[in-house]
Amino acid sequence: MIFKSIIIALLLIILFSLGAALVAMIKGDNSGKMLRALTWRIGLSVSVFILLLIGQAMGWITPHGL
Repeated sequence: MIFKSIIIALLLIILFSLGAALVAMIKGDNSGKMLRALTWRIGLSVSVFILLLIGQAMGWITPHGL
């Protein structure tokens, strides 16, 4: 249960970072805030993917068919 909570928290942080990049883009801010926000989003997305792979390998999450 804690593993799934961590994944959900990371996904929410990714959405927040994407929103921060959108705000920086709309404002036309040239200070690099949009680049930093998108860099964080990409890094967090890769880490979520790796965590999902680790979770499946360790048996913490199990895939199931529909």
